[in-house]
Amino acid sequence: MKMITQTILFPRLPALMGLLLACQLGFAQEKPVYRCPGNLYTDALSAREARDKGCKTLEGAPITVIQSSVPRGGSTARPAASGAANPGDRVGADDQKARDSDAKRILEAELKKEEDALAALRKDFNDGQPERRGDERNYQKYQDRVEEMKAALTRKEADVAALKRELGKFGQR
Repeated sequence: MKMITQTILFPRLPALMGLLLACQLGFAQEKPVYRCPGNLYTDALSAREARDKGCKTLEGAPITVIQSSVPRGGSTARPAASGAANPGDRVGADDQKARDSDAKRILEAELKKEEDALAALRKDFNDGQPERRGDERNYQKYQDRVEEMKAALTRKEADVAALKRELGKFGQR
């Protein structure tokens, strides 16, 4: 047993010792990271400089710095799709009227669709007594469906009311 240990471990021992020494030197040479006033993080200061500037040493947490690019004005800026030269410019009265009429037309179409769906739900609901389906032999299944229909009716009524409020905003202008 002694012979096997010597032949297997001892040739590898210098390599293991070298690796261990390199790891220790790498950790020993790691510079401390300082957090200075103004959220400045750096490892380029000596201990005296950091103390003079009021910096504190950070321990144990690696720091990741992501640099962002600042958009430049000039040729890289694109004009807005609305026809305005810059996003901060106001939209012309004609453009705004066209947008408002489009929005109103879309809201009216959506309201019509929701009112039709609400009417269909009310017809199916039949004042709380909907027709029983074949798969509802169990009365609890029927009651669950009735409750779901009641909740769907409430949601649909709220949707219709919200659309009417939005359309009312166009009438006030």
